[in-house]
Amino acid sequence: MLKVNSKYHRKGFGLKELIQEELSQEYDSQLIADIRKNGGSFKLEDVTIKLAQAFGFCWGVDRAVSMAYETRKQFPDRNIWITNEIIHNPLVNVNLRQMNISFVPIINNDIKDFSCIGDGDVVILPAFGASIEEMKLLESKNCEIVDTTCPWVSRVWNRVDKYKKADFTAIIHGKYNHEETIATSSRAEHYLIVQNLEEAEWVANYILNGGKKEEFLTKFKDACSKGFDPDIHLNHLGVANQTTMLKGETEQIGKLIEQTMLKKFGPMSLNDHFLSPGDTICDATQERQDAMLNLVEEHLDVVLVIGGYNSSNTGHLHEIAIKKGLTAYHIDGPGCIAANNTLWHKPIDSKERISTSPWLPKGEITVGITAGASTPDQVIAGVIERIMEARE
Repeated sequence: MLKVNSKYHRKGFGLKELIQEELSQEYDSQLIADIRKNGGSFKLEDVTIKLAQAFGFCWGVDRAVSMAYETRKQFPDRNIWITNEIIHNPLVNVNLRQMNISFVPIINNDIKDFSCIGDGDVVILPAFGASIEEMKLLESKNCEIVDTTCPWVSRVWNRVDKYKKADFTAIIHGKYNHEETIATSSRAEHYLIVQNLEEAEWVANYILNGGKKEEFLTKFKDACSKGFDPDIHLNHLGVANQTTMLKGETEQIGKLIEQTMLKKFGPMSLNDHFLSPGDTICDATQERQDAMLNLVEEHLDVVLVIGGYNSSNTGHLHEIAIKKGLTAYHIDGPGCIAANNTLWHKPIDSKERISTSPWLPKGEITVGITAGASTPDQVIAGVIERIMEARE
């Protein structure tokens, strides 16, 4: 773990008042504020907009962005680097680049090239956190470090550290190639990453009934710790999660693993083989998912889910609408709404955007809108304005 010293900053620099006006101009929206005051509903001619009760910037995202802006004020003449997108939002990352804040370049096989960081440079760690390996590498450099890691992510790390000290394997509900999960798994001695309940059920079946070790290791070749042996490392388990996953699915996985260990080892030995995960889904993620579950119960002709295409929490909001059977599109901003009633959007599990035309039905329509925790109000307002322009 990185040692706390005068060059490690976790709480910002007390410059929030100096940057507040700039942040407000770039990310706030009077239109969204007015719609909130009106109960989340807005109508113009034949189009009604209904916003989810909770959407957009969360406290952790606001904190990370504010710290990045404070960092530029604190170090006006220094080279400043970010080890990854500070949050998954195109507008925010473009704005940071315009402030002459650079992103650590990616070279072959998605490897970060830290050789660009020079003596005295400043390095910002994103809201998703950084791996132990990255932290050690940065510690070896004579640089200032600004750590914007979300406290909810740190809470999961504490849970994983508890498993490590008890010599338990961490079963992590998440995406193995997501920055947060990479950072979390680096803090475990032994880990296995499951993306969904289906994969967890596959693991549970192996625990209870055995199977071919080679098949197991092939299935999870990118999602387990080095030297992982399912016949050894699945006997003592604790559950953790990427904080932006679907809360209900994380809970199901936790109960499944607990019941599996109960069946295998019996009630008297359960505590020796299973550690409860506690509640480590972040409040903002839960609030936005709950709000989306309420929104999709209303009459909606179409749903727009706004956020970066690599945003996990935004993707799960999209899933909720699709599972409800609604016509729903994941877009990353107003630029996705093109002329001639054309919409550019990213389907679930697709790596590329596609276009749909026409996407807005004729006549009286109601459009439901929500946004991931990394999406500024200004982006949401831009989407609403483009919808209205498309109806003219």
